[in-house]
Amino acid sequence: MRVLMIGDIVGKAGRRAVKECLPSLKGDLGLDFVIANGENAAGGKGITKAIAKELFSFGVDMLTMGNHVWNQKEIFAYLPKEPRIIRPANYPPGTPGNGYNIYGVNDLKIAVINLAGRVYMPEVDCPFRKVDELIKEIEHRADIILVDFHAEATSEKVAMGWHLDGRVTAVVGTHTHVQTADERILPEGTAYITDLGMSGPRNSVIGVKTDVILRKFKTGLPQKFEVANTDYQFNAVVISIDETTGKAVEIQRIFNLE
Repeated sequence: MRVLMIGDIVGKAGRRAVKECLPSLKGDLGLDFVIANGENAAGGKGITKAIAKELFSFGVDMLTMGNHVWNQKEIFAYLPKEPRIIRPANYPPGTPGNGYNIYGVNDLKIAVINLAGRVYMPEVDCPFRKVDELIKEIEHRADIILVDFHAEATSEKVAMGWHLDGRVTAVVGTHTHVQTADERILPEGTAYITDLGMSGPRNSVIGVKTDVILRKFKTGLPQKFEVANTDYQFNAVVISIDETTGKAVEIQRIFNLE
């Protein structure tokens, strides 16, 4: 089993990256399932129904989200109806949508869990305790468990990797838009990377126009962030999984440029 997990899709450039890179990767890598973080897909702020459908048409099988999940108003009604999109599971009870879902792939059941961090992030419930609850709920219903941990602090993400080593197939970090070079298989068989990176505008500051961010840093004054629309980068990892044990056997980092 080979799963591709794509870093935060940012704006038009990110969607173009997926459209142009994913078909060849599917063929070259023999992918069985494709997950992407879509929380910045609509101009850097959330996702819309139309954009989600566009990404599905490109070959993405399901989408995870993050702290920008609520930026587009239509998502409140759309999330509960679309099982291929999940939001962080550690939002308070009663929040629209689901924090995980289970998908049938090649006679196997793949559970995908979305979590949000708490360090330098909006307040949410404890991701460590929440994921423990979810694993107890789904471990006997899923052959493979994949976790997207949408968090700012590298220490929090590394800690989550160790917390879940041997209990899930993979823990991947998202949110910072900067791909890290620490991909590895942890001792008990969990694939890990601190951040997948960004699929979005290459010549930018984590997706935003460079002049906007430079003005902010040089003047200290608020600026209206505008997503750049330049040549893209495509960031992801492909994870090879032992279908018998559900453990990861290889993780490969992908960094493609337009």
